[in-house]
Amino acid sequence: MTKLTDLNIVEAVAARKKNEFSCVDMVKEYIAAMDKFRGLNCYITETPDLAIKQAEESDKKYAAGTAGALEGMPLAQKDMFCTKGVRTTAASNILNNFIPTYESTVSDQMNKQGAVLLGKTNQDEFAMGASNTTSFFGNVINPWKASGARSNQQLVPGGSSGGSAAAVAAHLCIAATGTDTNGSSRQPASFCGVVGMKPTYGRASRWGIVAFASSLDQAGIFSRTVTDSALLMEHMCGFDPKDSTSANLPVPKWSQEVSGSLKGKVIGVPKEFRIDGMPQEIEDIWEKGAQWLRDAGAEVVEISLPHAKYAVPAYYIIAPAEASSNLARYDGVRYGLHVDGKDLNESYKMSRAQGFGAEPTRRIMIGTYALSAGYYDAYYLKAQKVRRKVANDHVEAFKKVDAILTPTAPSSAFAIGEKSDDPVQMYLCDIFTSPASLAGLPGISIPVGLDKENLPLGLQVIGKPWDETTMFQVAWALEQAANFKALPQEVA
Repeated sequence: MTKLTDLNIVEAVAARKKNEFSCVDMVKEYIAAMDKFRGLNCYITETPDLAIKQAEESDKKYAAGTAGALEGMPLAQKDMFCTKGVRTTAASNILNNFIPTYESTVSDQMNKQGAVLLGKTNQDEFAMGASNTTSFFGNVINPWKASGARSNQQLVPGGSSGGSAAAVAAHLCIAATGTDTNGSSRQPASFCGVVGMKPTYGRASRWGIVAFASSLDQAGIFSRTVTDSALLMEHMCGFDPKDSTSANLPVPKWSQEVSGSLKGKVIGVPKEFRIDGMPQEIEDIWEKGAQWLRDAGAEVVEISLPHAKYAVPAYYIIAPAEASSNLARYDGVRYGLHVDGKDLNESYKMSRAQGFGAEPTRRIMIGTYALSAGYYDAYYLKAQKVRRKVANDHVEAFKKVDAILTPTAPSSAFAIGEKSDDPVQMYLCDIFTSPASLAGLPGISIPVGLDKENLPLGLQVIGKPWDETTMFQVAWALEQAANFKALPQEVA
């Protein structure tokens, strides 16, 4: 019999409805897997007792015929999502013992559909990073291993949602939430060989998600299949009056539309994404993806996104500026870490100095500088103008195409510590995901192959605003053609 931890959500729900197993059985298998692979450090907080209790309630609902769409499915929540009564840290010492008294809108909507909480996943501190090496709770380790000369190296899972991506890849949960500010649900998905996506900015509520950069933050999801991703998004998204940026639009039944035909669709390939130094195998898999879409009936054309090359530098002014404002609330007085000083001012300084790690500190200082008198126009205002040009490039492109195909990341997973001494090189890991984030567009990464070291590579599909349907359809076509079945060595 197939291990219960090998089932995706669609398979698990169908089997559970046939009473092939109980929700408690499935949860116990996942708890055992979490214990076996605890060395990957995917979780900050595990909630096995709560998960079993929730699974027992799910079994009762199946018996009563009142099961929700996600009933009994063992999920993990990225530690940016506030979970009522369960510690939420954002992987930072300054929130080390914070226990929310409320539930984020996204996790609450999943709970109402019967999702089971296995725990809170590790991440880069305050979602600031592309490698999951900035967490106060230590590195997350990618379950994949390179073959050949690097076989003894531990690899990063990507960031910031590395714990969620690694947990899904290692079958330590059936799916997991992430957040995506600059690619944090797409780049880790590529590194870990899973599906990772973000919807259009405003499609999913930000209420109850620890704020990093409010004009960019968006909930994301990691899953094993495109259909699972679509199903989860159906129950994560929707209008929320508690979030002023939430869009009052109906949520389509994406999971029922993923297999739609691509005939008549036009897919754009941006010429500016053919960057110097990109490995040939990524260029090759990109071309193979384009051919798969042609075979599925789509037309593939070259497009231009002339300002895409400025997306990363613009992001690293805008996001730190917003972070410096958002993180000002952590003062050691209202909640979170408190360090006594001789007076209030010293207490503020000591609490923040001991509470924040190096990466949040760096970004707070960059952001404060960019917003300071005399530099606001030169940096922040100019970056916002660049952001508008990046968005306008996509507006023009989408007059000609229905979706855009790109690589997800400029490389496969790299070794832990390999780029830690050069923040700029680390920031460039988001070079292909940043433009869509600045433009507020939906994006998804699909695993499509392995590189010469047997590490996963992903392709990214970017959709029009509010057109997640076409994005999912293109992603599904790629998934069917790629037929990616590889698993991390220890899991397989």
